[in-house]
Amino acid sequence: MTETKNSSRFFYISAAALVLAAAALVIFLSLNNSGGFNEEFFILAFLIGCLAQMIDGALGMAYGVIVITFLMAHGIAPAIASGAIHISEIFTTGASGLSHWRAGNFNRKLFRSLIIPGIIGGVLGALLITSIDAAIVRPWVSGYLLVIGFYILIKAFRKISFHMIIKRRKIIPLALVGGFVDSVGGGGWGPVVTTTLLGSGHEPKKTIGSVSASEFFVNLVTGLSFTVLIGIPHWEIVAGLIIGGIIAAPIAAKITSKLPAKFLMSFVGVLIVCLSIVNFLR
Repeated sequence: MTETKNSSRFFYISAAALVLAAAALVIFLSLNNSGGFNEEFFILAFLIGCLAQMIDGALGMAYGVIVITFLMAHGIAPAIASGAIHISEIFTTGASGLSHWRAGNFNRKLFRSLIIPGIIGGVLGALLITSIDAAIVRPWVSGYLLVIGFYILIKAFRKISFHMIIKRRKIIPLALVGGFVDSVGGGGWGPVVTTTLLGSGHEPKKTIGSVSASEFFVNLVTGLSFTVLIGIPHWEIVAGLIIGGIIAAPIAAKITSKLPAKFLMSFVGVLIVCLSIVNFLR
């Protein structure tokens, strides 16, 4: 009973700390910004953040690829969009990871195996995308997201038998690649890492929970890397994504758990494919 109370206390304290930190960041950005407030960017980011977090809360993936696909469709450069996503995801993945930990959807060995290689891949990806001209990067990122969209669609219709055997020699390179493409493409940690693990038969709940929890640390370092490399342009996007994601996180599981995973994955796949084609042709 005491352990349960301590766990609950830790959960609520951590959740409150995340909310306060997010509020402090938004206030800091607003006070230190001289370019004014772009209401359109803020509302767009808020709505996208809510939608993406709802879906990500159910599938353990697709937050980043949904957000960057929409932002690029509205003319935001890939590096700026990816930076905004990773800064906002520090808070959304923190909330998601805490929720999964409290629910018992957590495998410590898998969690530890993902963190370090994921961070290394994320930093390398941030260095690459911020050093290349946006006009060159945009079609490649759109092509990558198009492939991810089809990949999610294919995964939606596969039947899988599940297990929870952790093989680090396979997970470490997977996390390295996942962190790298997540930075370059603005999203990919979930679609690459989660779907690969589920596709190879890993048990869904603990896999999604562990990948979500490890993503917090990957985003923490990657988000700081983007901040150092390019700063935080369009702070309204960051603020909108953070607020939308945090509001959606607690209710995401309740709403989306009532929908079949196959339907959600199909919806995400079709959405990403269509928007990526539009971005590619722009």
